[in-house]
Amino acid sequence: MMNSLQLLRQHCATLLMLSLVSIVLLGCKSVTTNDTVDYKSAGAVRGPNLSYPPDLITAQADRRYIVQDGSATMSEYNAAVKKSVQTRKNVMTGIPGMRIARDGERRWLVVEKPAPELYPQIKDFWQENGFLLVIDSPSTGIMETDWAENRAKIAQDFIRNIVGGALDSIYDTGERDKYKTRLEVSKPDETEIYITQRGAIEKCTTDSTGSCISTIWTARPNDPELEAAFLARLMERLGMTQEMAKAQVAAPLGPKTPNAKLVQQGVNTAYIEIAAGFDRAWRDTGLALDRSNFTVEDRNRANGIYYVRYVNPKDLGDTKGFFTNLFSSKDDSSLKAKKYLVVVKSTGDSSSSVYVQNADGKPENTAAGLQLLTLLTEQMAR
Repeated sequence: MMNSLQLLRQHCATLLMLSLVSIVLLGCKSVTTNDTVDYKSAGAVRGPNLSYPPDLITAQADRRYIVQDGSATMSEYNAAVKKSVQTRKNVMTGIPGMRIARDGERRWLVVEKPAPELYPQIKDFWQENGFLLVIDSPSTGIMETDWAENRAKIAQDFIRNIVGGALDSIYDTGERDKYKTRLEVSKPDETEIYITQRGAIEKCTTDSTGSCISTIWTARPNDPELEAAFLARLMERLGMTQEMAKAQVAAPLGPKTPNAKLVQQGVNTAYIEIAAGFDRAWRDTGLALDRSNFTVEDRNRANGIYYVRYVNPKDLGDTKGFFTNLFSSKDDSSLKAKKYLVVVKSTGDSSSSVYVQNADGKPENTAAGLQLLTLLTEQMAR
């Protein structure tokens, strides 16, 4: 159901468009689409610049298509993107040995190819789909997109079909998405590729009469189907036919057996007990980190360590919470991100444990450590 903010925008857009129909009708084309995912049409200059949350500030952002001094034009930007896409299409070759692996609602791609060869192709894939990268780290195999709007969610009503893109910027879904991609080397010459989505939605704050007086951004539940859609697109990008890619992704998901349990010892001492061997425990921990408000700076699979940063919403000092700053350009809150070690240890052939340590490698026996483990356990149970 459309919220009051969206209804207000729709009403305003309709009034403006009706006044222009007689002018635009002669030169406009009808716009229709059956695609459920379309971030590309949002455009690089549409609306205010939406930056990423303060815990994800990084010097590794891809700057190729970001205007530095204001002298670049939109036509130059489009030309650069078109040239990059054409270049990649000319050199792209298919990759054999791709398959979708799954566990419950989780899907990931397994490719019989070394990670260093796949990374640049996956990077180009995101840029070709209309995203800017705010994390671009070949050394860790991690990349993350900026927040973007899925324009395919905007209803194709009669007025919008007539006017087309003339006043397209008036329409807004009130939703934003970002995607994290992580490449994991499971065995020599075989790479696991994980795509995880995070969402935000704009909601009204109301007064005593129920009228919308302002809006705030809040977290939106993770959408596994969006992840699946981009996995299928990536398989096409790597050389598989569209029909085969969609068929693999659409295969029925099996039930997930709950295997993670939070164990508390005393007030703050705790760890996660996982009824699985190290390989699965390592994978589940990585996915839980990807889907939570963590930034993985590095990882050491041999030692079972994820090096992460985490921003506690309570530490931001804003009564409206973390997502108030979601699209803010201010970066002073990034100073409140703390570093932790998330350690996965094998305790048997079919059992493992996960601990949280501070930046010095000592047990994080604090309320913060318990909170981190609780968040990870909740994600693992989904």
